[in-house]
Amino acid sequence: MNDFYKDILTGAIFVFGLIGFVSGEFIISSTLFATAAIASNVNLNRKRGNNGHLSCD
Repeated sequence: MNDFYKDILTGAIFVFGLIGFVSGEFIISSTLFATAAIASNVNLNRKRGNNGHLSCD
């Protein structure tokens, strides 16, 4: 899966969590926010190079 599609999926999960929060579904929105945060951190850590610095590749 391309990084662009991963970013789109993470953004969509975040937006659905926001909509769930506004509609009062707090448990579902909390789960979606946590999923978006974990996915974002996993993508960021995969982009890091061997030396621990963020690369632009």
